[in-house]
Amino acid sequence: MRQYLDILRKIVNEGVDRDDRTGTGTRAIFGEVMRFRMRDGFPAVTTKRLAFRSVIAELLWFLAASSDVNELHALGVRIWDGNAFADYWRPRARFEGDAGRNYGQQWRDWDAPGGRRIDQLADLVRRIGSDPSSRRHLVTAWDPAEIEDTSLPACHAFFQVFVREGRLSLLMYQRSADMFLGVPFNAAQYALVLHFLAQMTELEPDELIHVLADAHVYRTHMDAVREQLGRDPYPAPKLWLDPALRTLDDVVARYREIVFRAQAGEKPGPLLDGVARLVGYQHHPAIKAEMAV
Repeated sequence: MRQYLDILRKIVNEGVDRDDRTGTGTRAIFGEVMRFRMRDGFPAVTTKRLAFRSVIAELLWFLAASSDVNELHALGVRIWDGNAFADYWRPRARFEGDAGRNYGQQWRDWDAPGGRRIDQLADLVRRIGSDPSSRRHLVTAWDPAEIEDTSLPACHAFFQVFVREGRLSLLMYQRSADMFLGVPFNAAQYALVLHFLAQMTELEPDELIHVLADAHVYRTHMDAVREQLGRDPYPAPKLWLDPALRTLDDVVARYREIVFRAQAGEKPGPLLDGVARLVGYQHHPAIKAEMAV
């Protein structure tokens, strides 16, 4: 993750100070790229602790096309609370704890003209198998018609995959990149997406290309960023992914089982570890910072 640290340092040294919708203000640069080869290890930040169980929980939530943050609460995850319970959103929420038509619902339940529903992810998995050289292997969460129907319009807006000689690569475009809190989480999550898709299509996960458009550090995070930049990274860990999860239906069924068991009183951590976990993960202590909403 040294390239991540290099971009953080570039923002601190060369970024422009800007106002933003949260009123917090940022220092930002525009148009950066990080590339991670999976054979070199899993791209988990090591200069602070990555909440990997939260990465898994949120991704399963997306893959199940859920918008109910109460399910995330059962898994010990509250990263959507600031948006789902925000004053600007609550009058439009469909129920208490609704995050709106977010990533998972766009990925798996796109509202098309004429009342059609499109499962972009299922279509993607099928097309990778039937037409691996296609240039249309793309999934988008950015629906201009539904921007007002979600508590937070998609930051990681779309991704595309590429098949080559039995290997699968994934490029993700992130329009808005909170470099301290969000980007380490997003990079790990899309590396996990890559591994899931590779396992479902019997390909080898190859490279994650993470495109950062508006790459910014909030002013309230600057001290935390400087603390992080003073730390030397550890070697990248490896990923273990449950080999029994071979289809989207397998993943959704496991998610529903985990939520049910967690709501019944089981600790969610070991249940999430049974889906995926990092092996040999060394990291520096966590650095606290508040999310800007």
